[in-house]
Amino acid sequence: MSGPAEIVVVTNRKGGTGKTTTSVNLAAECAALGQRVLLIDMDTQGHCAVGLGIVPAKDAPTAHSLFLSAEARLADAIHATAWPNLDLVPANPMFEHDSGAGEPTRLADALRGEGLIERYDLILIDSPPSLDGLLMNALCAAKRVLVPFVPHHLSAEGVRSLARVLFKVASGPNPELKLLAFLPVMLDRRIGQHRSVSEGVARQFGQERLLTGIRNDIKLAEAFGKRRPVRAYMPGCRGAEDYALAAREIGERLAALAQRKQT
Repeated sequence: MSGPAEIVVVTNRKGGTGKTTTSVNLAAECAALGQRVLLIDMDTQGHCAVGLGIVPAKDAPTAHSLFLSAEARLADAIHATAWPNLDLVPANPMFEHDSGAGEPTRLADALRGEGLIERYDLILIDSPPSLDGLLMNALCAAKRVLVPFVPHHLSAEGVRSLARVLFKVASGPNPELKLLAFLPVMLDRRIGQHRSVSEGVARQFGQERLLTGIRNDIKLAEAFGKRRPVRAYMPGCRGAEDYALAAREIGERLAALAQRKQT
């Protein structure tokens, strides 16, 4: 990639949909492809740091420092990981959501004002599931939205709820926000419900927006326990293969969108 970074938010209003697993493993796969990747953890669970083996020092700057001090700089919170091309801005697990997230463009302003969009090829944002100022900041900073979802009917309802939020943001504070793709996770194509829900998402939003998906694999959970991406923990497993494919599919879509924009 060249030029300003692609900024992609990984989001779903419903919890338990593999947002952080997707954020960590896609970031690692894209970095392995040679892209300079920054992963920003806006979810106060702080699990991106766990998945990448980062232990921030006590009182070290985090992604949430931006919303506690006008003088805070996002660049001061960047940690290099053990994997080339991959940096992390960790979350603050002690951040209270009602302590105020400030302006909805605070994160966007930091990324641009501090020159981070020129420093990286891809910026991934792991967002919180709650509809609050932190999610709005993530959506206002991004250009593209990636939605991981578990293919059952409650999750499909969550996808439709999220689509309404995205429309509201794109119609207001961030008109550049566009839906990139849906990524089914914990997928078992032998289960009829998994097939029918995935097909329903494709019918509603377009087949071209549905990625191949991530099969169910215990190695993905084990990799977090070992504090590393699955490609480093068990490179031959289904989860590693599927996230490698997802990274390629997303890269192709982003490249096609960039080319379309130029013509």
